[in-house]
Amino acid sequence: MPVTRMPPTDLESLYAPLSSTGPDTAVSVILKLRGETCDIDCLYCFEKRKESPGGARISAAQVHRLGSIFSGRPLSVELHGGEPLTAGPERIAEILDALAAQPNVIRVSLQTNGLQLDDAWLDLFERHYPELEIGLSLDGDALGNSWRVGYDGRPTYPRVVEALELLSRRERRVGVICAVTPYVLGRASDVMEHLASFPAVTTVSLVPCFDAAVTRSTTVAGSRAPTSRALQRRAIGPTGPAWAVTPRQYADFVLEAAHHWVTDGLFRRVKLEPVVSVIRRLKGLQTRSCHFSDLKCDHVLTLYPDDRLGSCDELPWPQARLAALGDVHAEVDVADAQGSSSLLQQARSLVTKCTTCDYRDTCGAGCPAVRLRFAAAGDEDAYCDHRKRLIDGVAALLAQPDHQTGGAPCSRLRWRPVRPNDMRHVAAFLARWDDPAAPRPPARLQVSAHGNINTAGLPGVHEADDLDPHHPQWYEGIEPGVRPVVDVLTAGWGTVTYDSCQGHSYDGVGAEPRFLSVGILPRDRAEYARTAARLCRAAARAASSLPGACSLVIGRSELTCRTSGRVSPTLDLHVIPAAGTTPAEYFRDLGQAVHVLTEALTETPAAPPSTPCGCMAEAGPTDGGRQ
Repeated sequence: MPVTRMPPTDLESLYAPLSSTGPDTAVSVILKLRGETCDIDCLYCFEKRKESPGGARISAAQVHRLGSIFSGRPLSVELHGGEPLTAGPERIAEILDALAAQPNVIRVSLQTNGLQLDDAWLDLFERHYPELEIGLSLDGDALGNSWRVGYDGRPTYPRVVEALELLSRRERRVGVICAVTPYVLGRASDVMEHLASFPAVTTVSLVPCFDAAVTRSTTVAGSRAPTSRALQRRAIGPTGPAWAVTPRQYADFVLEAAHHWVTDGLFRRVKLEPVVSVIRRLKGLQTRSCHFSDLKCDHVLTLYPDDRLGSCDELPWPQARLAALGDVHAEVDVADAQGSSSLLQQARSLVTKCTTCDYRDTCGAGCPAVRLRFAAAGDEDAYCDHRKRLIDGVAALLAQPDHQTGGAPCSRLRWRPVRPNDMRHVAAFLARWDDPAAPRPPARLQVSAHGNINTAGLPGVHEADDLDPHHPQWYEGIEPGVRPVVDVLTAGWGTVTYDSCQGHSYDGVGAEPRFLSVGILPRDRAEYARTAARLCRAAARAASSLPGACSLVIGRSELTCRTSGRVSPTLDLHVIPAAGTTPAEYFRDLGQAVHVLTEALTETPAAPPSTPCGCMAEAGPTDGGRQ
């Protein structure tokens, strides 16, 4: 079995510069049709915190210029604000016509608060851009929407519900952006059920209010502050605004929502983000979300009415400004401005650390704009930790959807994909494991000078015949240093082991060492859940007694059947060098680590499915309540 850490990848695989992608790669452009101008005054609005002048309108001429600048590649356009519909029907019609006339525009969406939506607007959309995708901002139920108010301080929720009902009558489908604030924490099931109750809603995107660094209210033009700004001032305390959540709270809420989404069958009719993006990345697929792909800030641009062209609107302004649209003549001008941007250089530098992270292929390095905020606060680890928790939790949900506790994942079992990890015929192997009478041809066993047992008798990762305890060569095929662990897992626990390695230092040959590992292939989801919880309890029992140079890692991975193409979830034990230790120190202590692990596995009894794993028992109640 290969080591769990894969070779570092280059930075461009996580953050692709505009100049490195070809003409088939789309650029996303956010059109701030009215800048920050909006007909409501949400207390947490990040656009108004930029305190940029609003009031003007983006013109059709600006849209045509954008299309000519990026004529060599696809454009995905989002009409945004503030509130884009405050631009008025005549200007919106002109912009939609301009977009429809450009062959490289592949997608147009509108993000609105929904208050102005009526039949006249929907008729206009159908005349000028029938494929227009509509997104609404709705933070769950009435309580969750408490931060979304008009300038008079009154809630906007009832009017958004009317818009959703209208969209249902018109058979229009919409996506909902739901901000996660303390008003929805601990109520993920209720929030998901409420949003899914609207027939028009086909996508729910859960976005975090990571606003702990906000320390002052938005300024007001003029001498009279509206009621909404008074509410905002009262909501901002010495430790940040009352609408902010921590990364851990957000991750737990998303996982609770995902659990309900799966167990209640909502996944059949509603797409849930970021869960779907995580699932796609776990499966090795691409996603349109820039938070999980390499198409980050260099492929997301924002245009304001006053000709300011900048990077993603989540980045701070004016630092994110790149150029005036009138001064840009070709795509290369944008790429040059990006290359000269100190803000984007800083964002790229934060992503550099991700190139050696075990989660990089799934996480995709996250959002540079958010990373910058956490780095400025000296708390970037909290951002990374919540991304890992999301991935671990979704991986657990996929493997054992019927055996999760309220969506809370085990914090000790981590997503640790093993690559390559395949077997010629998984189903035949499992059937043979439990059938003593099954035919078993002789195994091809060769031993390398370094103790590797495989068909080639060579060091490294090579093919090995798939053996089971009924095979006469079973013990001969297991490397001696890992036999005690395999014995207790197979004879003691009754689990199926599909691979094992005792670890090899490869002294004197210049090869990377391999560390001890055992792969477990559960027969079904129930066994997977029982085994995962038991492994966690065993790891908790072993933790304090392991020698200092060794660390125990329990990983979730997948095994691919080469015959059928089917993928089976696995659980993999790895004993790896502890942080700050050398391979020589590791191999010196490995025998003792195997003894400790074997005893812990032996002394950890089976338990009913309802028994919590070790980390959940240690953690006690979660911190998912309101702030």
